[in-house]
Amino acid sequence: MKKNLKTTLLMCGAPISLTCLLSLGVVQSALAQASAEAAPTSTPAESAPSSTSPATDAAKADQAPPAPTGFWDRATLFGDMGGLRPWLGDHGMTFSLQETSEYLNNLSGGTARGGAYDGLTQFGLVVDTGRAIGLPGGTFNVSGLQIHGTNLTQRNLQTLQTATGIEADATTRLWELWYQQSLLAGKVDVKIGQQSLDQEFMTSQYATTFMNATFGWPVLPSTDMPAGGPAYPLSSLGVRVRATPADSWTVLAGVFDGNPAGNGIGDPQKLNAHGTSFNLHDSALFIGEVQYAINPPPANPSDAKPTGLPGTYKLGFWYNTGNFADQQIDNTGLSLANPASTGVPRSHRGDYSFYAVADQMVWRAGADSPQSLGVFARIMGAPGDRNLVDLGVNVGVTLKAPFKGRDNDVAGLAVGYARIGSHAQNLASDTASLTTPGYPSRSAETIIEATYQYQVAPWWQLQADFQYAFRPAGGIPNPENPSQRVGNEAVVGLRTNIMF
Repeated sequence: MKKNLKTTLLMCGAPISLTCLLSLGVVQSALAQASAEAAPTSTPAESAPSSTSPATDAAKADQAPPAPTGFWDRATLFGDMGGLRPWLGDHGMTFSLQETSEYLNNLSGGTARGGAYDGLTQFGLVVDTGRAIGLPGGTFNVSGLQIHGTNLTQRNLQTLQTATGIEADATTRLWELWYQQSLLAGKVDVKIGQQSLDQEFMTSQYATTFMNATFGWPVLPSTDMPAGGPAYPLSSLGVRVRATPADSWTVLAGVFDGNPAGNGIGDPQKLNAHGTSFNLHDSALFIGEVQYAINPPPANPSDAKPTGLPGTYKLGFWYNTGNFADQQIDNTGLSLANPASTGVPRSHRGDYSFYAVADQMVWRAGADSPQSLGVFARIMGAPGDRNLVDLGVNVGVTLKAPFKGRDNDVAGLAVGYARIGSHAQNLASDTASLTTPGYPSRSAETIIEATYQYQVAPWWQLQADFQYAFRPAGGIPNPENPSQRVGNEAVVGLRTNIMF
């Protein structure tokens, strides 16, 4: 349910109402692309402020041309907010407000048909401490979430790969609260505080086009880590160090609290309902990642662009020091499906995973053309005895500017695969042979997603989406008929995203 500090006054119904009004009332403007090139609205998994150095950001701002001010050309719906944004910028502060609203409907299979609305309002404030208080190289960030609506996956689908990356329990919560300091002329920076790992680790540039949560924070850590790991909508206290020894190389390493929900039994999001349970009493999570970029874009916009096609390749791992329950065997060596079992799973010390991510542009119409084709792949594995998912794979392709005059639209097709761990598969077989004849076997869940992002304006994006799920949760029994598994599912959705 993951697969990213709002005031109550700003977060209530107003953004949603405005979204609906714009979606229904400005049809003619939706048919035209903004004249200036518009950056697509960020997805929930991408929306945290950039963690580049303040000095670099300031240099880019000084070299950038004046921002468009026309209603359909400017980057945000409210523009400079009557001079408030420029005034904040002069004092080193950047304010952001974003509303994502969507409706998804299950057309077949699952445990129930029907649709659900869900929405997410995000607030962020970033402070460049050099401009604000004279502390060079520092960045302070605070962000929050107001989550509303209901969850289609939990209610109708039962899939492990959640249908949308913004699904979560309805609440208002603190998301991230951290300070970052740049060192060694920007070659190293250290971030400390409450952090969401899906903003920096395991990320794929092209995968974020898609709505299913597995293309943001992947299904393997979401399923195997305690409380789904420190990722949307939860976060953990920790320290992250980033080093850039060369333009093409980046190294990330961090240690975080291993259970963002804290102590207790039940829904992790309810145990830490508002993101203010700053827990350091459970396990520790160690994570590291090495990134290599080929033909990266120049740091200085005035520099010549590389002639080759850009790509990024990543290798990483994580290790959690906690105790993890076996998915098949009890503490006496019997199958948990055996009537004589104690019902207490065998405990394993620690859990870990290795992963690799690749993003590569494979075609571009021209050096200055917006039209390009990108592919991505992400694979990760974990032990099959203590994890429900022991192998996760994402692959996909995206086409930017698929039609003439639609320079900022994106079309994409992707596949998400989650293999059920060996012991969880064995438990299903044991259940069929020992207690429940006809109990379905479990193997793997596969999601296919086709999507299209339509950039109405730089500040407004619409997204149409279709997903098909094979063997939900790997083949769990249908509550209506336990001898049959939950049927394959076809889900359609529409998302609107507005940057205020």
